[in-house]
Amino acid sequence: MKLTSRSVSRAALVSSVLATVTLSAGLLVATSANAATTLGASAAQSGRYFGTAVAANKLSDSTYVGILNREFDMVTAENEMKIDATEPNQNQFTFGNADRIVNHARAQGMRVRGHTLAWHSQQPGWMQNMEGTALRSAMLNHVTKVAQYYAGKIYAWDVVNEAFEDGSSGARRNSNLQRTGNDWIEAAFRAARAADPAAKLCYNDYNTDDWTHAKTQAVYRMVQDFKTRGVPIDCVGLQSHFNAQSPVPSNYQTTLQNFANLGVDVQITELDIEGSGTTQAANYERVTKACLAVTRCTGITVWGIRDTDSWRSYGTPLLFDGSGNKKPAYTAVLDALNSVGGTTTTTTTTTSNDPVPGGCTATASVNAWNGGFVVTVKVTAGAAAIRGWTVTLALPSGSTVTNSWNATRNGNQWSNVAYNGNLTAGQATEFGFQGTGSAGSPSPTCTAS
Repeated sequence: MKLTSRSVSRAALVSSVLATVTLSAGLLVATSANAATTLGASAAQSGRYFGTAVAANKLSDSTYVGILNREFDMVTAENEMKIDATEPNQNQFTFGNADRIVNHARAQGMRVRGHTLAWHSQQPGWMQNMEGTALRSAMLNHVTKVAQYYAGKIYAWDVVNEAFEDGSSGARRNSNLQRTGNDWIEAAFRAARAADPAAKLCYNDYNTDDWTHAKTQAVYRMVQDFKTRGVPIDCVGLQSHFNAQSPVPSNYQTTLQNFANLGVDVQITELDIEGSGTTQAANYERVTKACLAVTRCTGITVWGIRDTDSWRSYGTPLLFDGSGNKKPAYTAVLDALNSVGGTTTTTTTTTSNDPVPGGCTATASVNAWNGGFVVTVKVTAGAAAIRGWTVTLALPSGSTVTNSWNATRNGNQWSNVAYNGNLTAGQATEFGFQGTGSAGSPSPTCTAS
């Protein structure tokens, strides 16, 4: 189900709820004494975030802001970053309301998810009336200018939103953007990467929760194609709007895991579940536990704070009632987040230079919890282009690798796959793997070919 008044994505800033200690070998982040008493802090225990959509005109509501500041560590602008809000007239950009949200979030130590750069809906009139090459150029200019303006302030961008049809066709939506050429989504992602290289780039859509649905499969094939061809995409957002007619599917966790297996993060970006009492609480618990069971499900965002703030307030779909009181669904989510136990997130960065001049370097970061870990390795070409790379990375005795992406493994060596071996000078790519036990403090070495 979907209206034009909402669409989101987000991620959590661990530093707002964690104590940090800088060490010579990397950065150790330890949970604070009261880290399990709020949604954001509880999610951070497993290296995830818990966010919400925010409307600029509600930042003067003390109850609203009190809950926002206490509970959440990721923020998505509800409407203020959409195309009609940021470029109401062609080449005349306005960021006032979006800046209010971004500045508030950053002042509170929260991260920000940018929503959205390219979408068939909520286009200003001037864009609605455009077609063909003129529209393509205008779309790419919008992506570039907005992403550049917020470069360095955005954790992740919903680069493209809702580009596929509902129903059984698995087809692209017949929008004015689609009619500029089937490569328009790829073009938008490449423009976003050039404009804001540090931000994660995501595709976001609704009705993609059930693994068997044609729309879900179509989005999956697009992401798979992008990863194969090296199109920059880092994450997939599932909006996850549920009610009695569209319940939480039994294969929801399977959907999350299958997208993650492509080597992208998965995020629940616009969660709301209509209902009340124990039934609503049980559904929220199911969704939360499904995310916790998938290592690369990196966070959850609810689409609003109080029921009265929701785009479908008639269904009382959120975690706080209209007065700002915690509902049973809130307790269910908090308990689920805390069920992972006391954990520690460790980020270790160690760089080693290839002895061959112009070779490659590797850095490793670790997200660890009780009994498991994810290692992400960034490979960067040196002063000259390379045609392939091999990273050697040893794990402590007793550790087991259970899942990997974007590399071929042979014992302690990880080599490029077909689509990420050729790197120009200074260009980087990433691979990763999940395991049980401890990752220790990995010290990767990189050799180019």
